[in-house]
Amino acid sequence: MWNKILYALLFAWVKLHAMLPMPVLYVLSDILYILIYRVMRYRLKVVRRNLKASFPDKSEIELRRLEREFYHHFADYIMETIKLAHISEEEVLRRAYIKNPELATQLQAEGQKTVMMLMGHYGNWEWFSSASMIFKDSRLWQIYRPLNNKAVDRLFVYLRTRFGSYGMKKNDTVRDMIQLKKEDSNNIVIFIADQTPSKANLHYWTTFLNQDTPILNGAERIARKLDLPVIFLDVQKVKRGFYTVEFKLMTAHAKQTAENEITESYARMTEKMILRNPAYWLWTHKRWKYKREDAER
Repeated sequence: MWNKILYALLFAWVKLHAMLPMPVLYVLSDILYILIYRVMRYRLKVVRRNLKASFPDKSEIELRRLEREFYHHFADYIMETIKLAHISEEEVLRRAYIKNPELATQLQAEGQKTVMMLMGHYGNWEWFSSASMIFKDSRLWQIYRPLNNKAVDRLFVYLRTRFGSYGMKKNDTVRDMIQLKKEDSNNIVIFIADQTPSKANLHYWTTFLNQDTPILNGAERIARKLDLPVIFLDVQKVKRGFYTVEFKLMTAHAKQTAENEITESYARMTEKMILRNPAYWLWTHKRWKYKREDAER
């Protein structure tokens, strides 16, 4: 009962704010920036540690400027995600523009009905749930990890599926992907693969942003097992409230790749995307909490 009440309150609050025009939401974002950065100092130690380790050649002045830019963007991301509750299909497609959706449809026309896409926590990954409106002949799936708070989890599921995409629980991914492969239908499955692996899955390590880093290789294992095509989503923030994504083919047949080839390629492409403008990556994430010796033990 409490979760239902909390969800109703959260939904009403989000819906009310989502009805505001974007310029007003960005004024609220400027206020939110002060609250989360100057007052709450939300995960500030984590952000500073991550930035300093990733950019050892930058001066303290440069790091502080990058830090401020990140928190400004983070506040924008929050407001833009709230806007998903009311934004129109036309506006979200204009603001989250996909340059070459034909790459995925061409693969499907050639017989690869299930296409895997890899992206990172860069720009505003939530807005690209709008892709379901472009791929009219495909079901679009987003891998997600259910949140502990059921009311908040239900709210995010609503926001992410509002335009017709589907959620696929992380623990059900292998089973569900095998089932999709068996079906005679077009499917696009999006993995956000720049998260920290669990302690039990520290299998692949590489150098990423100047640090020894474990990379999730579960998506690659599924892709190679099912011989799926894999596309990387290269995101750019054009200006405030406007993003583009370019589809880049990593492989048309994952089974033909060497072990960890897709995972390493994903790390390099993600790193290149981040270095283009570092402020738009999710620096609050505890990305480097494990060391290689943890895996060896």
